[in-house]
Amino acid sequence: MIPLTLAEVAAAVGGRLAGADPDARVTGTVEFDSRKVAPGGLFVAFAGERVDGHDYAAGAVDAGAVAVLGTREVPGVPMVLVDDPLDAMGRLARTVVDRLPGLTVIGLTGSSGKTTTKDLIAQLAVRLGPTVAPPGSFNNELGHPYTALQATPETRFLVMEKGARGVGHVRYLCDVVPPRISVVLNVGVAHIGEFGSVETIALAKGELVEALPADGLAVLNADDPRVDAMARRTEARVVRYGESAQADVRAEDVTLDGRGRPSYTLVTPEGRVPVRLGLTGRHQVSNSLAAAAVARELGLPLADLAAALGELGLVSTRRMDVFERPDGVVVIDDSYNANPASTGVALRALASMRGEGRTVAVLGYMAELGDFEWEGHQQVGRLAAELGVDRLLVVGEPAAPIHEGATAVGNWGGESVLLTDQAAAVEVLRSELRPGDVVLVKGSRYRTWEVADALRADAREAATEGGAA
Repeated sequence: MIPLTLAEVAAAVGGRLAGADPDARVTGTVEFDSRKVAPGGLFVAFAGERVDGHDYAAGAVDAGAVAVLGTREVPGVPMVLVDDPLDAMGRLARTVVDRLPGLTVIGLTGSSGKTTTKDLIAQLAVRLGPTVAPPGSFNNELGHPYTALQATPETRFLVMEKGARGVGHVRYLCDVVPPRISVVLNVGVAHIGEFGSVETIALAKGELVEALPADGLAVLNADDPRVDAMARRTEARVVRYGESAQADVRAEDVTLDGRGRPSYTLVTPEGRVPVRLGLTGRHQVSNSLAAAAVARELGLPLADLAAALGELGLVSTRRMDVFERPDGVVVIDDSYNANPASTGVALRALASMRGEGRTVAVLGYMAELGDFEWEGHQQVGRLAAELGVDRLLVVGEPAAPIHEGATAVGNWGGESVLLTDQAAAVEVLRSELRPGDVVLVKGSRYRTWEVADALRADAREAATEGGAA
């Protein structure tokens, strides 16, 4: 964070000081986990249902915190007192961002691909200057200000992923950290149970471009009609990306290698260059084009951009993370989360990686689909069968419509089985996998990752035994 006196902090958050020196300066980070507090920092005490951060206030000061931002006084601890620490963090983040005129804030949203694309943009931006981006998908009312407060006077680019659970959420995050560049990836059915309709999702996602100043930039996916239509919702300049002929930054001649890694010709107003990605999945073409459109606007020359795209890698875990085991089995760990669109993308990636062995999909429940839950799961099952997946392991009774959808495809030559839990799926895999098989693990946050972790552990154990031999 930029250095601020406690008096400035209190003014920014609308709080008052208690037992604190107004001239004391916060020079370190703002933390809500007392274990991360460092000298010069500010500790934020949240009073939760199970843990009250105020109980750790004294320890945070002992660790070097200048003061504690909280709702009640703690004896012997310098305090900045507020009614709502979360709101106070947002206000403090806005103050910090407003005091960094050389900072370019890049915001992005979408129904799927947000975290991966955020990571890609950050990897390109850092080539041009110091860049701050959140870890994983830290994209809510807490993660947003926490990330912004990591910006320093040296920071040039702040890349912010914006999640939403309803209309107005993106607008609030934009009030906390106003974007200069807004990127909208897609509009799908993720979280439709909370939004109610795809149209409402589009309304919410479009708040990101509505927040732009007139001299800002909207980067829109030309291949998604709902996103492309958002150009009418902003006075800012618009740049489109995609495979559409109308895209300003587009991909042509897309091909995939045996590991599902795309190559394409990148076409921009400045010229054409070949790109070969090291990322798995055809959907990475769209993600990389969004990142390329932003990097181009930030000033990365076309020749450098092409090379940089080829060097992009995975940053956040469990997102199309491909690894090969010593026994020749290839695993796609995409187990962080799932919705029908992202699962469809993963299944297509699996199909593109078919070699001499079989394709196996381990699919779990997809959450927050509301009235679309049964249909969404059925669609995924049908797609798996239509793509010719050889073996489908459906984990858990809530995911049963996936099994039903697959088995309803009459000409499918594969097989689906409904399993009780992750342990059962691991047992099947251990007994059936053969060299050359490719396995996809995908599901919402219901322990589906335990299957991927077991496959990793088996690989490590095999490698250790091989080394010992």
